[in-house]
Amino acid sequence: MTGHTQNEITIAAPLDLVWEMTNDLENWPRLFTEYASVEVLSREGHRTTFRLTMHPDENGTVWSWVSEREPDRDTLTVRARRVETGPFAHMNIHWQYEEVPGGTRMVWTQDFAMKPEAPVDDAWMTDNINRNSKVQMGLIRDRIEKAAAERGATPGLTD
Repeated sequence: MTGHTQNEITIAAPLDLVWEMTNDLENWPRLFTEYASVEVLSREGHRTTFRLTMHPDENGTVWSWVSEREPDRDTLTVRARRVETGPFAHMNIHWQYEEVPGGTRMVWTQDFAMKPEAPVDDAWMTDNINRNSKVQMGLIRDRIEKAAAERGATPGLTD
């Protein structure tokens, strides 16, 4: 079995601002509540390799891993994958952005499989990612909409 999640949210902000803020890796600890730090390890073209470190979980465990992320502004997509997979056999992530009436739709799709020796299975992780993605997307929406209001930036469709 493998895990698959897809979550989306519409943010009442211009596409350029949503793209800029969600692809500013160094700012992720201020955008996501789950990340304590981001360390950029290398940049090659549009591809960035980086280490994400989470805040300690309820047991005091600090999770950290290395990922690669490659945004493509022309297609309004981002492809990412875990390089250090930890308990995952693999983890591939696809972000998609679309200008819609009233703002920008952002879609996160994650395809993964847990290793047989992982402490949780694919079904548990699917539920966990779905639950957490909704929380993080809501917080990100609120932060970007606040930034848009402060900048006087309003969403709108372009031709």
